[in-house]
Amino acid sequence: DLSTGIIYRRRIATCQNVIPEILRKVTTVSALKVPDIYLEEESWLNMKKRYMAMKTHCLTWTQYASLSEESVFSESAENPGWTDFTQKGRISVTGAGLLNCVLEAFAQSFFKQGVKK
Repeated sequence: DLSTGIIYRRRIATCQNVIPEILRKVTTVSALKVPDIYLEEESWLNMKKRYMAMKTHCLTWTQYASLSEESVFSESAENPGWTDFTQKGRISVTGAGLLNCVLEAFAQSFFKQGVKK
């Protein structure tokens, strides 16, 4: 956007399915057996204010799970050479019966791997 200087980007990302192969074999939920997971990511970069926000949500398991993540990178108030980073994630799994808790645990693992990166 030339008037605000904000660069907006929207893209689809592919990640490897984090659910162990053994669980994919025993489940009757066919959506969980896919080799890849698709995510939609949106980002807003404001170079003038030295600020970037990102939102990501899962496109693959929408009938069973809601996974979303929000990240913000901004200039530190303490030191302009530093970056403050905040991140939030939400996970909700329904409709998979007894596997709900197991799937939530693997989704949490997926988020934790992203945080480490």
